[in-house]
Amino acid sequence: MNKVCGQKRLKDYFLLFMGNIMLCMIASSIHANPVSGYVMEIQMTPAVCLLDVEKMKKRECLEGYALNILGLYPEVRTANCRTNTSATLAPIQAKVVASVMPNEFVRENLWRSVGGCVPMNASQYFRAVINLADKLNIPVVMTRQESTLIQQNMLRTMFLKLNAGLPERGISFQCRSHKNVSYLTHIKICYDANGKYKNCPEIIENQCQKSFVIKGTY
Repeated sequence: MNKVCGQKRLKDYFLLFMGNIMLCMIASSIHANPVSGYVMEIQMTPAVCLLDVEKMKKRECLEGYALNILGLYPEVRTANCRTNTSATLAPIQAKVVASVMPNEFVRENLWRSVGGCVPMNASQYFRAVINLADKLNIPVVMTRQESTLIQQNMLRTMFLKLNAGLPERGISFQCRSHKNVSYLTHIKICYDANGKYKNCPEIIENQCQKSFVIKGTY
């Protein structure tokens, strides 16, 4: 992994496929109620693997991912977003998506749980995930081998400097404690229906102290 101007692009870390289709260009709306926005949830894999024994057996833990994407969720979800439509992807797309979402079973469950609330089929949905991941720049500190104690405001500032248009309230941090140490476990990035950064809704709150540890890779 090469450092470029003190940043890593998510596509460089995951070897992502480049695409030009943005959410606003998806023409096949299948729902009467439009989606007002989306939330992409990123998991800090080493911390989650440390805190959850069961997840230590999953591929992302065993293969030493620094982070992975859990999903792209509608900002407002109805009581039932489930779908019975196929989650099967073409082999080449499945390989690309696996670079950011390595667990196929989790990917399929994700689509089943949100597909009924998004105006796209499974292929379009996962292409949107890849496109948003591609343009997101992440601070180098998030993928270091060593653990790092960092101020929340400092990490937020890093994100804002690396991602033009990302507002201060467009990113949310979640943490959990282990042996009196607060670890960063998840990051949420908020988008409007066109895939542009926006402020997160009030329901998405920071759950971290002023400082926390970014768990290093293995």
